[in-house]
Formats: sequence, structure tokens, C-alpha cells
Amino acid sequence: MPKSTHKILDTLIIGAGISGIGAAIKLIETGINDFLILEKFEDLGGTWRDNTYPGCACDVPSAIYSYSFAQKPDWSRAFAGQAEILDYVRHTASEYGINPFIRYGRNVENAQWDEKEHLWKVTTNAETYYANKVISCVGYLHEPIIPNLPGLNVFNGEIFHSSRWDHSIDLSNKRVAVIGTGASAIQFVPEIQPQVKELILFQRTPQWILPKPDHAIPDIESSFFKLPFTLQGWRDTLFNGLEGFGLGFRRPILLKGLQKAAEAYIRYAIPDENLRKKVTPDYTLGCKRVLLSSNYYSALNHSNVDVQPTAVKEIKGNTIVGTNGVEREVDIIILGTGFYVTDNPISKIVKGATGSTLADVWQGSPIAYRGTTISGFPNFFIVLGPNLGIGNNSAFIVIESQINYIMSAIKTMRKKGLTKVDVKADKQAAYNRVVQEELQGTVWNTGGCSSYYIDVNGRNSVAFPWSTYKMVELLKRFDIGSYSIA
Repeated sequence: MPKSTHKILDTLIIGAGISGIGAAIKLIETGINDFLILEKFEDLGGTWRDNTYPGCACDVPSAIYSYSFAQKPDWSRAFAGQAEILDYVRHTASEYGINPFIRYGRNVENAQWDEKEHLWKVTTNAETYYANKVISCVGYLHEPIIPNLPGLNVFNGEIFHSSRWDHSIDLSNKRVAVIGTGASAIQFVPEIQPQVKELILFQRTPQWILPKPDHAIPDIESSFFKLPFTLQGWRDTLFNGLEGFGLGFRRPILLKGLQKAAEAYIRYAIPDENLRKKVTPDYTLGCKRVLLSSNYYSALNHSNVDVQPTAVKEIKGNTIVGTNGVEREVDIIILGTGFYVTDNPISKIVKGATGSTLADVWQGSPIAYRGTTISGFPNFFIVLGPNLGIGNNSAFIVIESQINYIMSAIKTMRKKGLTKVDVKADKQAAYNRVVQEELQGTVWNTGGCSSYYIDVNGRNSVAFPWSTYKMVELLKRFDIGSYSIA
């Protein structure tokens, strides 16, 4: 490999969220200290830093929402809130000595592979970095979708996205519209409903919601989990139980009983028959992300809440116009419109060996080998990549599995003196053929809904078609035979 005149790092990590912090910890354990984390904001934490909306909390049990190597025995609730999770991530980063490696205020504007030097040149708003490897840890619940609605940019009132909550705005006695009723909205709607004069929900598609078995964890329970092996045993129990739920995604007939329970929950929680019809989905449970809440439906029962089962057509002055013709005058708009999942903005700035970007190569359908490496983009690893989405278990399992694979790759490169690994195009294609075949019978593909699992080309480029056990096994070790090496 030709010698560059620049200071060359072994690895650059993009993003200081859960994935980036985890990757950094494992790099140090691997004996690599020659790395940096580039974080565009002024704090770490990723999605748990960004989402500070009222009621923001985890939707998997706290006990499994942590790194396996840094378990927390003393969560305050069965499903932890945003502030406590962010504190956990900060504490873990500090405990493992990660903070000195983070460069804040570094927004990556371009990442280009140099085939001659076997280096990534990564340009930020502040300076340019050079590294042999890049690990993308930007996540997919990151870039908020601002809908392209006529009149939105000249709305006369206040407007913000749920992931960029404006706490300076007083909602008291205001007419508030919420556009979108997904995972974030079902958490913040019950919190703001008592404050506002009127709450109008524009619901394009209803969601399947199950009761959330959340509760404060008593001290005696926390004390028990400080005993040897108890927390790991409870984590294993939860993991295995949630895997049983995941089996239904792959065999939708198994979800019928759970869907009946969700229907019964609607009947129990909502007395008004007309409102029941509005919030009852017409697709199979699991086709979209299954949501958990024990107070969303009860919030809808209040007289100051108006559920409009329609998308938004346009905004005229202070009036929101639905596609069904309904008009509602409001003071504040809260966008609960989700995130770019299949078209993550980083794909537009990462350029591989040919100079083409990931977006150029993907053409709207993200594809990777084992969700982690992409042919034509040597030494580039993506955490929470294509077709690794699971709807039934903790994201930490996916993240740690991928980090294990990436560390195995880095160790292999060091052991063999390699400066380049690039997954073979035929291996990537063969793997993804099987993935798509296996997804055909799943609820995501057959459930009759429009969801973020399905990309603009009608291809499921998000979901993982097998069990999480298989994912862990698939990503346990780097398979060098599938790669071109140098």
C-alpha cells in the first residue's frame, strides 16, 4: 500500500449513539486505540439524546435494553424512560473511557474510498480525516421526515417534529394538531392531552397496540438482580420469550390469537363505537411495528381529542386540510412523521471504489452482506444495516452481533496483514436472494399494510427473515472466504 502523507487512523466511527459507543469499547478491547468517533451534535446518545418528547420511553423491557457486557441491575422502571437510558449510555461511555475519542460538532459531509491508498477520506464541516476502516453507526431512527405538504412552510403557528421537541413552546390551552400516530405519538399524546385546549390527531393509518406492562421496580427487585447470575438469567428468560413472539412474524397464522387480544383491548379501552372503528387496523398485526401503550386509547376518550382518520392534504394559513376534506384550525403542529429508514441520508455521501455513492448503487433498495458490508465499499461496515431489523427483541442484540462480526473482521485483517477486505458481489447477491425468498411468507410482506419495512421499489429491505438466534450465529465470526482481500 502506498504511503500517505496524512495522519492515518486505523478506524473512524460515525455517530456516538449506542452503536458507536459499543463499537469503540470493543475496539479498545481488541487493542486498537488509534480511532475516533465523529459526532455531529454536541452530546452523545443518538436517538436517546434527540428524542426528549414527553413520555419518551423504551418499548422493550429495560433488563435487556443494555450492553451484555455492561448490564444495569437497577433500572427504575420495567420499561425505562428516555432520561434514564441516556444516563446509562453516558455512564457506560465514561466508565469505559470512550469520551476522549469523541469529536463533537463533526458533521460528515463526504466519505470517499481511495483505492490507491486503501484509505477512507472522510470530510467533515470542521476538518478532514483519513482512516483504513469506517464503521457507520448513524442508525435509522435519526433523520426526521418533514413531510412535503403544501403550505407547511408558511404555517402561521408553531411547528416542530417530535424528535426535535421544542420545550420552550407552551401547549397550555392551545389547539394542537398531531400529524402521524406512530410509535412516538402514542407516547406523547397521553402526556399532552390534559394540557391542551383541543387535540386533533391526523391518523393516516391506525396501529395495532397492546397494553404495556410497565411499572416502577421496587428496591427489593433491584437488590435481587445484584446477586450473581440473576440479571443474566432474567435477560435470557425475556430474550427467549420475545423470540417466541418473533416466530409469529415469520408464520403470521400464529399471530391470530394476539390480534384477537389486541381487538379485545380496543373494545375494553374505548366505549365509543365510532372511535373504535377509526383506531382498528385493517391489516394483520405485525405488518407494521407492534406498539405498546396502556394509556393511549384512554387519552382518545377525552372530549378535547378529535381523531381524524385521514392523511393531510395541505395547510392553508392556520387551517389543516385532510385528504377527506375535513378542515381544522390549529395553533401548533407536532409532526409525528417518523424517520428515514430505507433511505438513510448517509447513503448519499459515502462513495466507494468506483466513486458511486451508496444511494447510486442501492437505487432505493439498500442491500448488504449479512447487513454489515457492501460490495464495492471496502473496509466499510454499517451497524443496523439492511435486512437486520427485528420487531420483537432488543436492538442491543443486533448491534452487539454486528460489532462482533466487525471486530472479527478487524482482527483477521491484523493477523493476516490485510489493508483491504471487500465482500464479493456474487456472495452478497446470493445471500440477499435467500433473504428475499425467506421474507416472502412473513407478515411484513403479506400483512396488507404500507410500512417502513418496504422500500420505494416494493422490496423489503429492513426486516431480518430468521430468528435472532440465527442472527447471532450468522454474525459470530468473519468469513474471509466471502471477501476479496489485499
